[in-house]
Amino acid sequence: MLSITVAFALLVSSLNLRDLVSACPDVEHSHNHAKRSFPTGPITAPTRPLVWGDVNVIHTTDTHGWLLGHQKPSPPEPNYSGDFGDFASFVTHMNKLALEKDVDLLLVDTGDVHDGTGLSDGFPPGDLDAHDSDQFIKQLPYDVLSIGNHELSDGYAVALDMYTDFAPFWKGRYLSSNVNITVFDESQNRVSVPIGERFVKFETRKGRKVTSIGVLFDFTGNAENTTVQTVEDMVDEQWFKEAIEEEPDFFLLIGHMPVSRDNWPTVFSAVRAVHPTTPILIFGGHTHIRDCLQFDGRSMALESGRYMETIGWMSVALDEQKLNKEENLTFTRRYLDQNRITYEFHAETSNQTFDTQHGQSITSGLNQLAEKFDLSFQFGTAPHDFLLTRAPFPSNNSLLSLFIQEAAPVALNINNTRANIPNIMITNSGSQRFDVLQGPFTRNDQFTASPFSDSFLFISNVTFAVANEVLPALNNQGAQEKRAILYGREEELYAHGYVDIRYLSWLREMAERDSMLGKRTAENLTLGYVTSDACPGIGDDVPHSPLPFFSTPDFIGSNPPNVTDDTPIDLVFVDFIETQLLGILNTVSNSSSFTSADVQSYSPFLANQVLGLFAQEAWN
Repeated sequence: MLSITVAFALLVSSLNLRDLVSACPDVEHSHNHAKRSFPTGPITAPTRPLVWGDVNVIHTTDTHGWLLGHQKPSPPEPNYSGDFGDFASFVTHMNKLALEKDVDLLLVDTGDVHDGTGLSDGFPPGDLDAHDSDQFIKQLPYDVLSIGNHELSDGYAVALDMYTDFAPFWKGRYLSSNVNITVFDESQNRVSVPIGERFVKFETRKGRKVTSIGVLFDFTGNAENTTVQTVEDMVDEQWFKEAIEEEPDFFLLIGHMPVSRDNWPTVFSAVRAVHPTTPILIFGGHTHIRDCLQFDGRSMALESGRYMETIGWMSVALDEQKLNKEENLTFTRRYLDQNRITYEFHAETSNQTFDTQHGQSITSGLNQLAEKFDLSFQFGTAPHDFLLTRAPFPSNNSLLSLFIQEAAPVALNINNTRANIPNIMITNSGSQRFDVLQGPFTRNDQFTASPFSDSFLFISNVTFAVANEVLPALNNQGAQEKRAILYGREEELYAHGYVDIRYLSWLREMAERDSMLGKRTAENLTLGYVTSDACPGIGDDVPHSPLPFFSTPDFIGSNPPNVTDDTPIDLVFVDFIETQLLGILNTVSNSSSFTSADVQSYSPFLANQVLGLFAQEAWN
């Protein structure tokens, strides 16, 4: 890695940067586990041991700062109530089991460790996003890791921190095959270099030779002075051809790229063209879903969810002793709910023997970081659950209704000289990321539920009749036009890292599949993910009843004021939708007179402050 020989201030000026209870193996029932100080609900224990092979892999992805796990008692949160210290203890025990079985066990992460909770995002002014939480990632014995888009989307300073602090720690095992950053070399020349390594070759404990790359999908929302090469161009690079030229015992292809509907076939085919029968293990990420497929009978590709909800497991029985290596290999995969009951069962431990000193130290350190960032500061007490997709919109249980119809009007009227002027407020439904659950609403909850720092803008003196048409027009463009717009918009948003469209589609398909089968009322199961993927057998470690799902509009608005059609009002909206809203406004008003020159700042408060301000006013 090149040394950085100039001050960060010089980088800023020269590069013109924008911003710097134990599980019961023979009975399937629920437990109330009391290890945590926070309340938990019932957790269903696994009943099927994992299938071990010659090579076994534990997989994490898209952890997004959820290192203290899910701490609320509302279902299905207890399913995911383990923390990163528990996970560390689990890995320690699994490594011991691998030694006893005399097999290989690898630990893999495929990116997006930033952006999601107060642990990653609650840092004080002057610090960097996820720098402190990253130090706990370092305490796990990962064999290989790959970069995610969120490591690139928070500005150059964060990307530089990955280059100077995080990547060097892994001594060649942190991979960014198609991601570069611009820095100064020792001669003060600007050079573009990989943030991590392009590839790595290593041997497992059992002496198996491994070639690994770490790829990022074709991301376009990266920070200034970072570059993401397209996957198609990457496989034509000379370094890639040389990296895969020598045949290993197996390829370990990892990356922050979904295993379905993306460019893994491009990478897979490039390798297969040189090595038609070599085993290939692929680990992806990014779309937050549980997914698995096989490109051929000697490979498997796995994606393992999001937010420390899922731990992925893959095993393969190799045919190393056979001369004819063209037969299909036996792969298995499993999606583990991330909790101590799961860990204790598969690690063959109990609540009394599970904890390790190392794991407890990590848990303690994470709690200290939460205290340092004041994440337990309580704005108020949520009277019940407010749900993103498990409650219809509008409704009393909808988070979107809470945000735009109750919270925003209260929060944005605080110290606002325009508070007495009637208004309509509009935002995109994607502005909210996670449920607000019954109980204390804390600073950490504010980060998880409403993370985006969008500004509120307004256009004054829009007649009510016109303003009241904007929201329906945004949501109800002509069917053919809307399909074309949404397809292009979806592709654009996906390239910028927006994954909600695919994740929500996965949830909807899950609920619809269960509805057609009529299972939910027939089985007494706890809520959770019910996965249907393209790999053989049952992937979910524990059977669940799928989460209810209700579709939501792309845009949501406040309750319209009770005024006459010709009354001038304020049309308030978030800056994220300014261009789209102006176009619609000029259409419904039969005018092209509204431009960005008519747009003003409405409030100093940002979208990610609204729920906290409301909770202080209404939930105390």
